[in-house]
Amino acid sequence: MARLELSNLHAEVAEGDEKILEGVDLEVESGEIHALMGPNGSGKSTTAKVIAGHPAYEVTEGEVLLHLEDEEFGEDIEIDEDQRTWNLLDLEPNERAALGIFLGFQYPAEIEGVTMTNFLRTALNAKIEEREELFEDEDGEDEDEEDEGFESSPMEGPADEGEVGVAEFQQILQEKMEQLDMDEKFAQRYLNAGFSGGEKKQNEVLQAAILEPSVAVLDEIDSGLDIDRLQDVSEGINALRDEQGTGILQITHYQRILDYVEPDHVHVMLDGQIAKSGGPELAEKLEDKGYDWVREDVYGTA
Repeated sequence: MARLELSNLHAEVAEGDEKILEGVDLEVESGEIHALMGPNGSGKSTTAKVIAGHPAYEVTEGEVLLHLEDEEFGEDIEIDEDQRTWNLLDLEPNERAALGIFLGFQYPAEIEGVTMTNFLRTALNAKIEEREELFEDEDGEDEDEEDEGFESSPMEGPADEGEVGVAEFQQILQEKMEQLDMDEKFAQRYLNAGFSGGEKKQNEVLQAAILEPSVAVLDEIDSGLDIDRLQDVSEGINALRDEQGTGILQITHYQRILDYVEPDHVHVMLDGQIAKSGGPELAEKLEDKGYDWVREDVYGTA
């Protein structure tokens, strides 16, 4: 089990003084599904990017903590008492990912020449390598190697290097694609190149299934999906929680995905703060009445 904790989080645009987050408090545990809703410009996507470590935003106050249990990563890594709480603001995006944070993009990039299989295996091996380095004794011996980067690259083709070799990864990939009810041919295509909007979103869920994060932040993964693809993506999200115990922070404008991915908690964001929280019934009320009633209820004005 892991727990992501945002405490009094304030953030602004890095190049400028535009304040966006004004004291966000939120906790997401493994195995929970949280829906973060709110009007455009309320700070939802900024919250996701700050969690992941996007350089376009600067945190001016507060904390983003990740609390881990001693067996979070199985028997391969022993987590000492003083390594069970990490301030993500002190870490680079790749280090946050290694600890179990995943960000599913609203607009995934297309990369010609890199197959899904090569990309996913490289990402998995990079995560394993980075995680091992994070939990090694801090004796300073590896400082000179800090900028060398990972040995494997998705541009190098199917070289059998890294912790997870080609044969082992093919088995992992097959299992995950069966779990998500995806066509195996999907993995041989170039990364998101020529994909439909729904296929790109399915690919984001597949990446999360392969990387097995403790907490997955999914930024409007339901945008632009027809009803069939929405159901496919929703089944994948539910599998992340049910099969892997991943905690989900689902950012969305609409209640419709919550018909298929039932949240344990719903939060409403207004003006850079979480103004109201509740259960699934809160999302239904938002769908019926919009956000003005929340503003009036919280601030006394619409």
